[in-house]
Amino acid sequence: MNIMSKSFSKKNIVLSAVFLFVSLVCSQARASELHIGKATADITPGLPVALMGQFNLRIAQTADTPLTANVIALESREGSRSLDATIIVSCDLIYISAQILAMVRQETAKRIPGFDVNKIILNATHTHTAPVLEDGADEASFLYPIPKEGVTQVKDYKILFTKKVTEAIVKAWTSRSPGSVTWGMNRAAVGYNRRTVYENKTTVMYGKTAVPEFRNLEGYEDHDINSLFFWNKSGKLIAMSIDVACPAQELEHKQAVNADYWHLVRLELQKKYGSDLCVLGWIGAAGDQSPHIMYRKASDERMLKLNKITRLEDIAQRIVAAAEQSYNAVKDDRHSDIPFAHRVERIPLPMRIITEAEYADSKKVRDEAAEIMAKNPAKTGDQYARMTWFGDVLKRYDKQKANPAATYETEIHVLRIGDAVVCTNQFELFTDYGIRIQARSKALQTFVVQLAGPGTYLPTEKAIAGGGYSAVCQSNVVGAEGGQILVDRTVALIDALWEEKK
Repeated sequence: MNIMSKSFSKKNIVLSAVFLFVSLVCSQARASELHIGKATADITPGLPVALMGQFNLRIAQTADTPLTANVIALESREGSRSLDATIIVSCDLIYISAQILAMVRQETAKRIPGFDVNKIILNATHTHTAPVLEDGADEASFLYPIPKEGVTQVKDYKILFTKKVTEAIVKAWTSRSPGSVTWGMNRAAVGYNRRTVYENKTTVMYGKTAVPEFRNLEGYEDHDINSLFFWNKSGKLIAMSIDVACPAQELEHKQAVNADYWHLVRLELQKKYGSDLCVLGWIGAAGDQSPHIMYRKASDERMLKLNKITRLEDIAQRIVAAAEQSYNAVKDDRHSDIPFAHRVERIPLPMRIITEAEYADSKKVRDEAAEIMAKNPAKTGDQYARMTWFGDVLKRYDKQKANPAATYETEIHVLRIGDAVVCTNQFELFTDYGIRIQARSKALQTFVVQLAGPGTYLPTEKAIAGGGYSAVCQSNVVGAEGGQILVDRTVALIDALWEEKK
């Protein structure tokens, strides 16, 4: 065990005592009347705007689709007494920065006095065609040289986003009324493991598969489509959430604002169930997944042409069909009086140790990028993010020398809704972790929702051993040890809500 592990174990003893107390106090969620509200906000940025998700600077001049934030407000009541509550906001963004989460909570506190704003969850669909959210070296490691004029500034988009989302939260909360809910599950192949393993045991994201050295794709693929359906007291379907273990990045290289496959999913479901239907897009544990096909690409292209649809339309149709099949199966199994509870915790995870070799390699790449820009300023748009991304490793290494046992605090939520549970994390969480949570959970149906916060990859032991983008130290601040701690604590919180009363 390294020094960091020993230190963390001591902290864990103290935390375990606190967690045990919380679990005993909150061991059972009582059946209560459910109140539901919903709203949608347009969070499309002003144009032109810098897009986030690639190493090169992209300035979007057009918006192919709107970006939306979709809100569901839930409250459990016993007569006129409020027992617990949650507000969930699904956003067409690449992730949720710590600052915009704090801004939304701060503004909501002003507008809804007395509401526990820590029970506001913001999650992202991980579209790579949405605005840049951070522009300060103290906020993020992945920065862009955004022009100071003629382009929407990051600070201005944050203000717009906060205003629009807060207004939608207030609308959802004030419109809540008695309703009912149910849960369902189906299967549809949307995501593919994108990490290619070769004969020499190395791994490459989006690596070539049509070569003799190819051996396998690294990990599991989760094709479950989990859905929640919400009705008002008149029996009208007003909202649904759909959990897909695949980021919304089919169009990730485009230079236009786009909500990716979720836009088509919403449009199709609104055609079927009403134009005011609120559809929350949730991304399951999918740090090693993408919608991009890794092999048999030619045969897939042929079928798309014969069916006269695009790849994006194919993805949306699969998701809609799975959700609709679930709806048809469970629509008569609605629940208005259910166990409901929302737990939120901030837990420390051990930071990934930067080795001397990783430090040296990162310094070399950072310096190369800086030199390229110095010699040819025209290449700044292609090199700046690369320089800051590798440069952040050097900062982490210096901090690590001062505190080898440093931890990274992360926020997790566990929300029981009847026999279902929703659990969140801030990371691009590798799918194996999501499977570990689902397999051990006492809930009948478990929704794992990633990117409910600032997203960095959280790889498995196997992935770190293979290397490659998403599993190297530049890609993550927390390693596999922290990933398992996250799993264990999430499962403990879930199970506490299903324990029988003593």
